[in-house]
Amino acid sequence: MRDGIYDPQEPANRRVHAFNKRIYSRLSGGDEPGFIESLPNPVKNGVVNFSDTVALPQTVVNQLLQGRLLRASRNTLRFSVNATLGLAGLIDVASPMGLPQDRSNFGETLYVWGLPEGGYMELPVLGPSTERETVGIFVDFFTDPFAHVLPSPQRYVRYGARLGELAIKRSDYGDALDAVMLGSADSYAQARVIWLEKRRHELGDDSIEGAGFIDPESLDTEGF
Repeated sequence: MRDGIYDPQEPANRRVHAFNKRIYSRLSGGDEPGFIESLPNPVKNGVVNFSDTVALPQTVVNQLLQGRLLRASRNTLRFSVNATLGLAGLIDVASPMGLPQDRSNFGETLYVWGLPEGGYMELPVLGPSTERETVGIFVDFFTDPFAHVLPSPQRYVRYGARLGELAIKRSDYGDALDAVMLGSADSYAQARVIWLEKRRHELGDDSIEGAGFIDPESLDTEGF
């Protein structure tokens, strides 16, 4: 382990990072505004809000598994408010009522249960992860409550909304992401530190010692 980073598969991870970087470079476009940038803000906000709303049932399940009953109760209420008063989740009515966004996933559940972080990984298309987070992604995919309630193809609406949300966030943080992915001498090392700092901070485990390049709070690193 070096500077709080355990990356035993670094050569393989760097190959995946190079693949992801090529995809990112093609999607980043040029100086002209792309399709996402040209969308009106109300449309983009609606996609992000809807994605958050349809993700809430899975968040509630994970928070119950974590023993965080108060947070699970708040998110249940947040879902009920936004799914009804918020026009099926297109408008975030709950946040002004004192029910802010509070997401969780099975990766966090495994952290609460004491499972070690494991080695750092970079996944094709999905980007930075760890062995623990990768298990969490796999479990979340197959335990989404909507997948067991909604018929096909309606059950896939959530995944489309999630992809739309990631594209919108990529657009919003485009300059900062370009600086990391396209403008740094070692984009792999920089992305790794930023993502680990941000994820560990979210979990309350700030264990990278003085290795920050960019304040992880200054950008959203999902879908790096």
